[in-house]
Amino acid sequence: MRGSTSPTTMASVALRWVVKLPIWAYRLTLSSFLGNACRYHPTCSVYALEAIDTHGPLRGGLLALKRIGRCHPWGGSGVDPVPLSTDGTSLQTGRLKT
Repeated sequence: MRGSTSPTTMASVALRWVVKLPIWAYRLTLSSFLGNACRYHPTCSVYALEAIDTHGPLRGGLLALKRIGRCHPWGGSGVDPVPLSTDGTSLQTGRLKT
């Protein structure tokens, strides 16, 4: 069938939306009130969205939680990119990241 999507794929997409929804809500509401106090680049919310897109909702969510755990006054700072998936591709696009 052309254009049909398997239930597994639909469940994965739905889970990504569920995991991303609180991040989007934070970015639209609280983020503007807290100001520009980010210690890392990209910000934790951008990192979380990229991690979920690259590694999926479960592993990406864990990477995001680890990043948030490192974000405190005695933690590090600077550039902290999302690690590539094991095959060097993004799960969202299937293309190599450069």
